[in-house]
Amino acid sequence: MALRIHFTGEDLARTRIAPGCDAMWEVMLSLYRLRRRERTIVFSQWKKEALARVPAATRMLTTLAPARGYTVDFLTPRTEPGSMTAGTEALRRTTRERLHLDLTELSWRHPGRRLPGWVGHLAEGGSQTLGAVADAAEAYFEACLSPYWPRIRAQVGQERARRARVLFEGGWEAVFATLHPSARWSFPTLELAYPADHDIHLNGRGLVLQPSFFCRQTPITLRDPELPPVLVYPIEHDPTWAHGETPDRRPTLTSLLGPTRAQVLETIAHGDCTTGELARQLDIPGSTASRQATTLRQAGLVTSHRLGQAVIHTVTDLGTALLNNHHPGLIA
Repeated sequence: MALRIHFTGEDLARTRIAPGCDAMWEVMLSLYRLRRRERTIVFSQWKKEALARVPAATRMLTTLAPARGYTVDFLTPRTEPGSMTAGTEALRRTTRERLHLDLTELSWRHPGRRLPGWVGHLAEGGSQTLGAVADAAEAYFEACLSPYWPRIRAQVGQERARRARVLFEGGWEAVFATLHPSARWSFPTLELAYPADHDIHLNGRGLVLQPSFFCRQTPITLRDPELPPVLVYPIEHDPTWAHGETPDRRPTLTSLLGPTRAQVLETIAHGDCTTGELARQLDIPGSTASRQATTLRQAGLVTSHRLGQAVIHTVTDLGTALLNNHHPGLIA
């Protein structure tokens, strides 16, 4: 069984790597990790800590995202920032037609599973029920992902920077060939291992490659091929990520630069980025991203240059040295 994504020449020109984490995908995929019995040390510490914090309302999410099999597409709406705020706002705007379509599919794909009564109200477009689902997603994120979010975002940022270098050096052929061990690229088709046979014809829409922290084993996509095409794929992990940072190091950098400025420097160090990308990845206003980058530039920690309408920021040797002094091994 395989996932086959069919490209045209226009699709290659419109394919891109997502600017950072997508919070809604991480919410959904982390719920898989919590409920599945998997022999991996990567998530074991996080799972132990998160299970003790799971809010009761998370049951609404697990109803829509069973541990295996089909999960409703509307739970992972595509937003450019990929932030939790943008994701839940998009979730609250889900149309009645999409709710009915996905929930009908959920019932059909899980015939032996009894769904609670509120699912019927949701399928009819119940805005209060949809709001409760969005509230549940926010509560789960705050309890189980928010404490780890800077580390999750940093590792996804490292993957994005690596993928961008592969694209620069070898083009899309190299990106697709190294995306996953099962990936097979022969224009016009990208083929990957998948739990079921599934075809997506891009038809000029392009493809968003979304690196994901909690995705594991095989890439994943939306069931409805008419939705904006996205391919979510697993990244490599630092197995110690959930154990926290060395207590006598992180506060030193934060107290030196301030928490937001320290995050801006780290984000730039993981890969050259524009002011807009900084704002999206850190979920801060564009004016704040610009101001913090300017301060770092004045301190000699980053350089900036204009490319068309965008300003691209790059970490300097001094900035790299400062980060490695406070986070050994952070910058390879």
